[in-house]
Amino acid sequence: MALWCAIRTFAEHAVELGNEQPPEPVFFVKPNNCIQRSGPIKVSNHPGSVHHEVECVIKLDGNLQPEAIAVGLDLTDRETQSQLRAEQLPWSKGKCFVGSGVIGGFQGYTGTSDNLCNGNFLVKLTVNGEIRQSANLSEMSITPSQQLDSLTTWAPVEAGDYLFTGTPSGVAELFPGDRVRATLESNDGKVISEINTVCE
Repeated sequence: MALWCAIRTFAEHAVELGNEQPPEPVFFVKPNNCIQRSGPIKVSNHPGSVHHEVECVIKLDGNLQPEAIAVGLDLTDRETQSQLRAEQLPWSKGKCFVGSGVIGGFQGYTGTSDNLCNGNFLVKLTVNGEIRQSANLSEMSITPSQQLDSLTTWAPVEAGDYLFTGTPSGVAELFPGDRVRATLESNDGKVISEINTVCE
């Protein structure tokens, strides 16, 4: 299993980090042993800063289409990532550390990847009760459908792989003691998938 992660799929997030919107989908890969399903987010023993990035995660079926959806956190060591990028080096160290792929429970999904951006789904993240990130998936400038169309032309994608579809603006550092709640919701407020944890 691989975790395919799309970047800069929300235009406002690209802007907040001083990046240009890519003309086509761009990905990096996390190994599956980055996945964390439960327990606290470990930030105090991490050598760099840990930033939250809430996302919709898609589990792929045998036709490489959505089988289930969940909320996820693509945790990022922003300082390390920025330093490596400035040196034009791969930034795996900033993205692929232990516990950097936090994923909530999956909910079966029978729609198409196009329908994920029909205005019916949103991702939200609060820290200590304060909303940090919130966006409807319809705001994505590079949609899950476009991501899958691109990815499956060249990547060794397999059934059971996960697609992290990108994060909206509002990313920020997490600190010990922070209470984090991330949700994937329908537009009527029904929680489809949730992460509710604390930082240590």
